[in-house]
Amino acid sequence: MKVPYWRLSSFYFFYFATLGGFLPYWSLYLEQLQFNAMEIGELSALMVATKVIAPNLWGWIADHTGKSLSIIRMLSFFAAVIFAGFFHHQSYLWIAMITIGFSFFWNAALPQFEAATLFHLKKEPQRYSQVRLWGSVGFILSVLAIGRFIDLYSIEYLPEWIIAFLIMIWLVSLVTPEAKTSSQGAGSVGLLQIVRRPEIIAFFVVYSLLQVSHGPYYVFYSIYLHQFDYASTTIGLLWALGVGAEVLLFVFMKQILKCVSLRNILLISIVLGIGRWLLIAFFVDSFSLMLLAQLLHAATFGASHVVAIHLLHNYFGIHHQGKGQALYSSLTFGLGGMLGSLASGYFWDLYGASFVFSMASVCCFLALIIAFIWVGRENQTLIG
Repeated sequence: MKVPYWRLSSFYFFYFATLGGFLPYWSLYLEQLQFNAMEIGELSALMVATKVIAPNLWGWIADHTGKSLSIIRMLSFFAAVIFAGFFHHQSYLWIAMITIGFSFFWNAALPQFEAATLFHLKKEPQRYSQVRLWGSVGFILSVLAIGRFIDLYSIEYLPEWIIAFLIMIWLVSLVTPEAKTSSQGAGSVGLLQIVRRPEIIAFFVVYSLLQVSHGPYYVFYSIYLHQFDYASTTIGLLWALGVGAEVLLFVFMKQILKCVSLRNILLISIVLGIGRWLLIAFFVDSFSLMLLAQLLHAATFGASHVVAIHLLHNYFGIHHQGKGQALYSSLTFGLGGMLGSLASGYFWDLYGASFVFSMASVCCFLALIIAFIWVGRENQTLIG
């Protein structure tokens, strides 16, 4: 069966275009609604906290029914419907409730689509980067367009942008075909046997720490730049630059994987992450150094995420792929992202931005030690 390249790519495009509305601007939107740093941190944590439960629930259902695309369509539909609740009221409690409801469905869609993409690619998992790069393109175009719109008009229309992208996610999911999988050898290795292996425990700890380190960046980076008088368009350009570097990496990732092992890519990415957070912590007033810090996003997120997808493909195999992707999403982006968001919210006003981003660098250092000792030693061969 021919790979539905453009339909898979379109889903990533609109999913990450939605993220392009959230990451740079949602905290600014909440600030405009007069929420303080602690409340913004809590609301941001709620958005990622549902990743702890939702992906595992839907991943289990997808692996047992073999109907991952049907589940993705349902998740995308309810995410758009519930998000519409943001137009009704703007109190803290109401926004918290809608955030939980919306994100319970939205956060579960991507890990299932990641698994579906790998099923479609079958024996060519190295082509994943060529599909995933369109998500980065969507993110870039979204942050640039929304940033310019905010400067010209107002941030109060941000929810309208996001719900338009959510509807497009649902529409694309309707035309994406199911990936057919074989049942041969199903159940030969149990999920518990897999996750109890030391290298896999270490893998989840490392990637959780990396997401903790990204917490202050996702929640407060735009606010931090705004405090130093960066315009919304400039903030959007900086976010777009980071993801643009990620796109360039994805373009060449197939060739890189032939020359550098998964383990070495991960270790280099973590080292660059240590430097990136220190640059943001102490040199935010230097536009040139912020450009450099954003270019490092190609390593701190892009390269490390590609390594994670390949390691998960190796670790969990075809029959546990949905559950493996769900665990990755819940334990790293979910638990790690929630802890990073909460901690940055509580410490932002108490100790300041430099302290918070310095602690992000410390998290990367801990991740580097664990990864060096345990992660990827069994996957040092190159991908052809």
